[in-house]
Amino acid sequence: MSETLEAVGIAASDADLLDQTAIAVRAAGSALRERFGEVVRYQTREELMRALAANDEAALDILRPRLTRLRPQAGWVEDELDGGALPPGEWWVVDPAEGNVNHLHALPEWAVTATLVRENQPVLTVVHLPMTGETYTARTGAGAHLDGRPLHVSRTTDLGLGIVATSQARPDEEDEVVRRVGSSITAMLFDALVVRTAVPATLHLLNVAAGRIDAFWQFAGARADLLPGTLLVTEAGGRISDAEGRPWTPWSESFLAAAPGIHTQAAATLTR
Repeated sequence: MSETLEAVGIAASDADLLDQTAIAVRAAGSALRERFGEVVRYQTREELMRALAANDEAALDILRPRLTRLRPQAGWVEDELDGGALPPGEWWVVDPAEGNVNHLHALPEWAVTATLVRENQPVLTVVHLPMTGETYTARTGAGAHLDGRPLHVSRTTDLGLGIVATSQARPDEEDEVVRRVGSSITAMLFDALVVRTAVPATLHLLNVAAGRIDAFWQFAGARADLLPGTLLVTEAGGRISDAEGRPWTPWSESFLAAAPGIHTQAAATLTR
């Protein structure tokens, strides 16, 4: 088979795989939607962790067998706080309940995500928001979509007119990172029109890809947080880097996704 025909075959295979992945992710989202409603009360960290794990397992019981059947040779990653490079080959990077704490508190900002990573590059991703019914998808070279409609980042060229967002430092983060998050928010409060701070990161990145907000940044990001949004934003025409404007990799210590017109301005603010 020629290289051209082989590439076409891979693209066709990935297109079908994306469709099947979306079916699995929506099914997992439906299971979590059935568990949603009342605030889950907890008094200790141990009780919190058990409640989080129960949500994860409800979704994973659906995702793990279905995605494994789709790609039996692929590895499996479901630790949402994990970072760094993956070993060679294909891997499913899954967050079964992105925004799990929000779910426990009966807040609607949560999602189910599944991303196929090939040689450390995300090649397709699905993010489903069960509370709105929206499904965001992206595939390398095929664009980003919301329920089949193409997504495009904003055309904003002035950070002073832009809406930007970040998420807080993760639990038990190093003091230096927590301080850096705080100082970056302060800097953006001076330079941007509106600053939004919330979790989870993926939902902010969906909004960057859809052109609703203009930039998102984060420090010490994890794979499951950032890989789905990285592909969505890139395929929607946005720019991805670390906070200093250098190429981003899964082991970078910071992350910036922005509309091209304000990317340089945003990086300058974060490194001031």
